[in-house]
Amino acid sequence: MLLSVLESWVYGPASLADWVANIAFGPNSRGPSVTRIDPTVASHESALKAHRQNLKRREHNRQLRTRLRGALKDIRSAIDSGDPKTVEAALRATISMVDKMASKGLIHRNTAGRYKSRLAVRVTKRSAAA
Repeated sequence: MLLSVLESWVYGPASLADWVANIAFGPNSRGPSVTRIDPTVASHESALKAHRQNLKRREHNRQLRTRLRGALKDIRSAIDSGDPKTVEAALRATISMVDKMASKGLIHRNTAGRYKSRLAVRVTKRSAAA
């Protein structure tokens, strides 16, 4: 095993499966640790820490983005259902979430404005038709 790890360090992993097999898990780890044999990650402590932070941030941003997409889907289905109280509550929550995501830099502020504007137009069209 040690020889294959050293070979993959020098020559690079032969395949994705070999690379995944070389990932080292710590005893209290929630996932792959940075001690994995990955020649694309620098070996300085500061670079390893930056890499760990980047992985953590990426996962957090992915969760927030998923939550935002779910909220947008919920408000659209609420608008289509036609219940005004549900629409009002969902619109308030969705606009708040869109603003939070824009303030965190997850989406651009113009994108946030576009989402809110389109949702408001949809709500007013639906309420006018009803």
